[in-house]
Amino acid sequence: RCGVSMPNAGDPRDLVELAIAAESAAWDGFFLWDHIQLDAASRPAMLDPWVVLGAIAVRTARIRIGAMVTPLARRRPWKLAKEITTLDHLSHGRVLVGVGLGVPPDIEYGAFGEPVEARVHAAMLDEGLPLLDSFLRGDPVDHDGEHYQVHAHLSPAAFQRPRPPIWVAATVSHPRPIARARRWDGIFPLGAGNGPLSAAELAGLVVTLDPPDGYDVVGLLTPGDTTDDLARAGATWAVDGPAGPSESFASVRRRVEAGPPAAPD
Repeated sequence: RCGVSMPNAGDPRDLVELAIAAESAAWDGFFLWDHIQLDAASRPAMLDPWVVLGAIAVRTARIRIGAMVTPLARRRPWKLAKEITTLDHLSHGRVLVGVGLGVPPDIEYGAFGEPVEARVHAAMLDEGLPLLDSFLRGDPVDHDGEHYQVHAHLSPAAFQRPRPPIWVAATVSHPRPIARARRWDGIFPLGAGNGPLSAAELAGLVVTLDPPDGYDVVGLLTPGDTTDDLARAGATWAVDGPAGPSESFASVRRRVEAGPPAAPD
């Protein structure tokens, strides 16, 4: 399947219209990033992705949607569960949940007096994911941990059963993020500098993962790798987006309107 991933920046109406165009052009997914600042120097107009995704949910009917990815350590798991559940009901079960640590830590965390250490964010992610899982299933939660103390039973559960799929972002240079992603429903793998993996690197990751049936592996489309290359490497999703900060929104829109790249035979 092929998806579009866009920064949560700019005019929110443009993003809603782009998602509508993506659905009309037969893309399978439309995802927004989840940043507060992203770049403290240029100060782009950052939007709340969940508000925009709510508008997208009621203007589309088929395409899968979600934030790709949400830094769970920056959001309380119970609040995030409410946002996901509400979006899942609005969209009649089309949400995919992407989670990760959140970068860059200095302006996404430190600027607001929050810890910047990756090990802290990783510990909060590991502790928060089972809580998010239970909230989305509609299960009661009684938990006293290092970072969260929760005694609650939220309603309603998510529209999807048992819950929306959870994809975990993971830098492939470290084994622990890969092991974390293996415990859930999919992996959004990233290379050095949070850049895309080549098809060859992705193929090696898939061997290491040995994913079970139904597990999703996300590959990022680049000029050097086609959907055929990513599919042969073991990807189940090929995701496109801005080629870099210099690519205009109009250029991305033309590519989206042209439809997803040809799928492999």
